[in-house]
Order: sequence, then structure tokens, then C-alpha cells
Amino acid sequence: MKFNRDFKGRGGEARDPRLPPGQYDIGSNWPVLGAEATPNLATSEWTFAIEGLVGNPVTWTWDEIHALESATYEGDIHCVTTWSKFGVSFGGVSVDTLLACAVPLPSASHVVAYSHTGYTTNLPLGDITDGKAWVVWEYERRPLEVGHGGPARLLVPHLYFWKSVKWVAGLRLLDHDEPGFWEVNGYHDRGDPWLEQRYQGD
Repeated sequence: MKFNRDFKGRGGEARDPRLPPGQYDIGSNWPVLGAEATPNLATSEWTFAIEGLVGNPVTWTWDEIHALESATYEGDIHCVTTWSKFGVSFGGVSVDTLLACAVPLPSASHVVAYSHTGYTTNLPLGDITDGKAWVVWEYERRPLEVGHGGPARLLVPHLYFWKSVKWVAGLRLLDHDEPGFWEVNGYHDRGDPWLEQRYQGD
């Protein structure tokens, strides 16, 4: 993925305060980006697990996770390739609800989020708790398209979108940070758009 660090906006127009530094409003578009081949996941075979430093390791089927209290996110998303998309709506379940079932141990400080394709990314536990993250299967009240991570993806909208794992399969709680795919390949460990944390050293 490539981007222009010097981007200041298109056509010299006044900058939208919703735009983090170096980003532009992509409008109604939503590019399909990724480092993996798109899988073909049937909901009958899909599962989501929370494991590692938890008191109660849990795995949900598609029907079981849908039986939990539903939650929505309405807001903006930001990609490290410099586009931002405003006013999106996702439906699914809060990660807080899932973690309450799994009971994180006091020693848990970080998470590895992983997909059914083997992709991973790392996150501080604090970045997916207190209403900051969701497992979602709806976009604009329709089933999430497979190219965008359907049947379900992780959503961590306050960080660059590579942290919102497509085709999510689970969370592994750890007592240390463990870099994932893009982080090992030079991307920032956290990825805060407002701080332009794109690459290691930013």
C-alpha cells in the first residue's frame, strides 16, 4: 500500500475537521484492499474465538454470536493509504460484550487479532475495550460483502483500517505486544490516524 505523505487536500478547499492529517474524503467509494486472497467462508462454518489470557476461553458459531446483544457503530473510518470515509454504519456485536464472556485475566495487556486466512495484527487491549471495537457483519444495514471482510470483520475505527481485521476468526490475549503481518513489514504498531502513525518510527 502506498500513499503521499504531503497530501493537503484536493483543489485547495477548506479542510474538513473530520479528516486526520494526510487524508482525503473518498466520498461514496470504498476501495477493496488487502494482502491476502479473498476466502470463501460459509456462515455455517464460521467461528469466532477469544483465547489466551482469559478465564473462560470461548468460541462462538455464527448463530451463537448473533444471539448476543447487538450493537452498531456510526461514524468515520480511515485507511493508511490516505482515504477516509465519513458517516458509515456497521452492525454487529461490541467486543466488550465478547470479552465479558471470556473474562480477561489481570495480566492481559495486548491482543493479537487473527483472521480465517492467517492474517494477524496487534493491538493494545485498551484499544478494543470501552466501546472502541466491534465484530461486525452488516454495513449500511446489509450483509457485509466478502471483499470487505464478510461474513464478519473486526472494526476498530479510531485506528487505521488495517487494524480492522477482515474475515476475523478471533482474539488472542497476551501479556506482551506481538507484531502482526503489516507491523513486521514496517507499519506502525498502533496506527493512530490523528498522529499519522503509518510506519515504524512515525
